[in-house]
Amino acid sequence: MATIIDSSRDFCNQDKQVLFSRISDDLAKQGYSANVNALPLGLAKQLSLHLSTMSQESFQAAAIGRDKKHVHNTLERSQKQSWICDDSPANSSWLKWAGELQGYLNQRLFLGLFSFESHYAHYSRGDFYKRHYDSFKGQSSRRLSIVVYLNQDWLAGDGGELVLYKDRQDQIGLKVIPSFATVVVFLSEEHPHEVLPAHRDRYSIAGWYSPISTRLQQH
Repeated sequence: MATIIDSSRDFCNQDKQVLFSRISDDLAKQGYSANVNALPLGLAKQLSLHLSTMSQESFQAAAIGRDKKHVHNTLERSQKQSWICDDSPANSSWLKWAGELQGYLNQRLFLGLFSFESHYAHYSRGDFYKRHYDSFKGQSSRRLSIVVYLNQDWLAGDGGELVLYKDRQDQIGLKVIPSFATVVVFLSEEHPHEVLPAHRDRYSIAGWYSPISTRLQQH
């Protein structure tokens, strides 16, 4: 059975440098990092409040692939998304925090992260995302993925877990409950992953750091 990340690594209210250092160490050691209550509580609440003001019309069906291969396939992925721009205090705070993490990891790990893109993701009851990679080797696109969860009082029976696999051969994976303020970071080309069907509305932010500008390849 997959391991479920629990609250033993609770960074809530700790200095962000402590979290950034742990993420950096984890990435260097194993290529991924998962931490419960890691996003600063004030930022997590600000983002959650902003989400509550967003209309469902601002979310669009998510697709898979890029460019000519960019298609909607509900057999592979069934959630909706809304791209994040610097157009509100909450979004500005999120982009600032994500930028600080980017700078720290570039300094510590020399990842050469140049740009960042992210969106809010909404999984309705029954929504899922089958096993996939965020980027394939040799494409020079996404290098590092980050997921932040914004679900209050999420229970194990609510489903919607992220299953992060160590590599292509791994069939067990690491199961992460999408609880409030949990932060997951992993190398995009190295770790296939999936989202199990949610049994209630599930909200998160998914983001990607790239070594090149993503402005011309938005999807």
